[in-house]
Amino acid sequence: MSLTPEPARDCPLCPRLVEYRHENARKDPDWWNGPAPSFGDPNARLLIAGLAPGRTGANRTGRPFTGDHAGWLLYDTLKKTGFAHGTYDPDGHDDLTLTDCMITNAVRCAPPGNKPLPIEETTCRPFLIDRLKLLPNLKVIVTLGDVSRRNILKAFGRPGTAMPAGHGAEGQAGGYVILNSYHCSRLNTNTGRLTPEMFEAIFERAKALIAA
Repeated sequence: MSLTPEPARDCPLCPRLVEYRHENARKDPDWWNGPAPSFGDPNARLLIAGLAPGRTGANRTGRPFTGDHAGWLLYDTLKKTGFAHGTYDPDGHDDLTLTDCMITNAVRCAPPGNKPLPIEETTCRPFLIDRLKLLPNLKVIVTLGDVSRRNILKAFGRPGTAMPAGHGAEGQAGGYVILNSYHCSRLNTNTGRLTPEMFEAIFERAKALIAA
């Protein structure tokens, strides 16, 4: 049986998210307005898992963490730590490439208020499971936020409580190391809950784990 790591552009599985896609398409017909596919190196040893596309981010550009505030810090940090090369443009018109790294989301469509429902997380999880299966060299998964962490654990059949929460927490599932970070959202960076130094330390730790 073939694996399906990415949903169809017109994926019909979550009615509320489909309606939100259509609403966004009516307002901004030139945007992507569909499930955001994973981005990066198919031979990656590092997977970064977010929760869901932002309305003005990946829902607009079609690339994870591209177009909203979180992308600036994420891609700048990945370039500093050797996982990304090239320029980053918030409209996605750039030559950015990822090396030994892939980025995906637990839920592939933008949810209203940036908050997917639990049923939407469950419905989208088969795509995440297949994405994980198709990374033959995977060693480390960085989860951006505790909701992402719980979804990754559940993708491996583990309970969401199978590892500690919080920034810098580490656990294991499916034979991989799970490394959790606070999400690189505007809220977390503006309040100082997540600093660039804290975020960079996560990816330096990921590099060390990969090399071990």
